[in-house]
Amino acid sequence: MQAWDVIVIGAGAAGLMCAAEAGKRGRRVLVLDHGKRIGRKILMSGGGRCNFTNYYTEPAAYLCGNPHFVKSALARYTQWDFIALVEKHGIAYHEKTLGQLFCDDSAQNIVDMLVAECDAAGVTIRLRAEVLNVEPMGEGFAVTTAGEPYRCQSLVVATGGLSMPKIGASPFGYRLAEQFGLKVLPTRAGLVPFTLQPEDKQTLEGLSGVSLPVVAKSECGARFAENLLFTHRGVSGPAVLQISSYWQPGQRVCFELLTEGSLSGAVADSPNQELKTWLARYLPKRLVDALLARGELVSKPLKQYTHKELAAIEQRLAAWPLQPGGTEGYRTAEVTLGGVDTNELSSKTMEAKKVPNLYFIGEVMDVTGWLGGYNFQWAWSSGWVCGQVV
Repeated sequence: MQAWDVIVIGAGAAGLMCAAEAGKRGRRVLVLDHGKRIGRKILMSGGGRCNFTNYYTEPAAYLCGNPHFVKSALARYTQWDFIALVEKHGIAYHEKTLGQLFCDDSAQNIVDMLVAECDAAGVTIRLRAEVLNVEPMGEGFAVTTAGEPYRCQSLVVATGGLSMPKIGASPFGYRLAEQFGLKVLPTRAGLVPFTLQPEDKQTLEGLSGVSLPVVAKSECGARFAENLLFTHRGVSGPAVLQISSYWQPGQRVCFELLTEGSLSGAVADSPNQELKTWLARYLPKRLVDALLARGELVSKPLKQYTHKELAAIEQRLAAWPLQPGGTEGYRTAEVTLGGVDTNELSSKTMEAKKVPNLYFIGEVMDVTGWLGGYNFQWAWSSGWVCGQVV
């Protein structure tokens, strides 16, 4: 049975960051991953260019049962620290929008950087090494794979969530937490497109490909100013992905298609213009036609509307309601909401309070960031703080 100081299960963003940091401290570190490639989710992210962090990272951008949990790690290893690491490795990057940083070239740059950091720290990475069993062993753990058994003093679980099952996502980390008596909160897909109710799908599927800037609003008060995209299955785009993390089945989502008050001056300026003609100056024509076909609007010359009717139209377009039928699920979700309860973990080290030397980092725990590099920053921050102590 091979002995290691630290075994990290999962060769993703958080796992590699943790392994490199532990290795720098002189710890003998082994990373085990059941997949064929290192950092598969990194490689797929950001359209292949990896949205690796965000200039505006702050605790408010994270959903967690304990909203204070993320503060310590994010403060100790910040977006600026990771940007410095990227620059140290000579990786060119750019800001796309809203503080989102992407590689100029390829997400492979980030994977290569993490592997180089691990190599320099003497970390061993073994792929196609599925973990079959974990048991307590003295003050550490016995870890069995299909190949051979290992033992370690510290065990780090960096197995991610359930999103993107086609690249090997599994509930392994949740099962392991439960095996050791830790609470796991219910999981669901986050940062995910919505599907539509059958009646809405019938009248809106013809809008597939139409995109426009909106403000998406949830019933809990969350709001995001981003783009809405109609698809043949439902609605997507950054505004929808963001608001999906705050949505619960049965709730409505509202989209501000037009700011309230926009119509006020239109009557004086263009009294003879038809409503649909005026709206088509600000909204995609296909969307205006769909709203008319659905009976949500009636078009006539602007001067023929009463003040009350114009106010009702403005209110409707300022908070256009849609009740999703559901989401597209883990298949297309970027993240998993829920997971290992953070009340079970130390916010400074990520160690399980009830199980010494057992750690959880990254997406496997109940921490979910906004779209735009926030989830990668959580991987770097949680992995870094854990790497200082394992």
